[in-house]
Amino acid sequence: MQDLIRRYGPGLTLLMGLLVAFWLVMLVIVPNITLFEQSFRPYLPVVEVGGPKDTYSLNNYLKVFDGNVDRSFLGFEFSIPVHVLTFWLTIFYSMVVTFLCFLLAYPLAYYMAKIVNPRSLPTLILMLFIPLWVSEVLRAFAWWIILAFKGPLNALLLGLGLIEDPIRWTNMGYTGVVIGLIYTYVLFMLFPIYNAIQSLDTNQIEAAEDLGAPWWKIHWRIVLPHSKPGIASGSVMVFMLSAGSLLVPSILGSTTSQWFTQTIDQWFKDALDWNTASAYAFLLLLLCTVFVTIAMRLFRVKLSDIAK
Repeated sequence: MQDLIRRYGPGLTLLMGLLVAFWLVMLVIVPNITLFEQSFRPYLPVVEVGGPKDTYSLNNYLKVFDGNVDRSFLGFEFSIPVHVLTFWLTIFYSMVVTFLCFLLAYPLAYYMAKIVNPRSLPTLILMLFIPLWVSEVLRAFAWWIILAFKGPLNALLLGLGLIEDPIRWTNMGYTGVVIGLIYTYVLFMLFPIYNAIQSLDTNQIEAAEDLGAPWWKIHWRIVLPHSKPGIASGSVMVFMLSAGSLLVPSILGSTTSQWFTQTIDQWFKDALDWNTASAYAFLLLLLCTVFVTIAMRLFRVKLSDIAK
């Protein structure tokens, strides 16, 4: 705070502090507290709001266990609530998106940090940022066109002789959703890893090469441990953004790829039941936070590592 006062003066520092406080209180804290309070109240007609039926309970949260569907896994038949199944599928495919984003981002981040000519780096970063200038809606619709039955992807694969008949990519479960989420959020994985690798002393890599270490061992023993904070930060951002995405699953999803945010959206818009939608939204936030915390403990990553 003293540094800010010395740099900007007390008046401008106070103004910035008030603006930040207003943003946190009015646009983050108050709306979430309101939704949290509404999530425990029943959905009632306007004339009954505040009446004897308007009491606090966990009924909205327990609705997630309504409506079982039959599923089979490894030859075992079981019944599971449809919204619980939707939630776990959302978590699973968000993990898949996070892992694939890491596989795509790590080699590029290493290339940008340690191999590319420094004079070419600004151009490369600009090329990576250009897609972000386009609305997420337009990017999702662009992928819908690419993955269409008679779209460019099928035309290319048919022309190369890799497939005999066009593939309905957007009807293959979560395939379209995963592709769209990877394209949308891969940069959130790339730049934290790039920043972490950039701070690695290149002499360590050169010393390992001089001692005869193979390339995979250099990455496994030197680069990856050093870039762990960037990997952790990118993974948390990609996972949470993927689990909370609505536009991409709505546009690129199939009839069998329901995302949990779509369920929340249906409670809000179709059923007009904001109370149950609020409960589902807080369930998603709470369980995703718990899942991320458990993953951080399993991989021995601290919150301070992500904040670096």
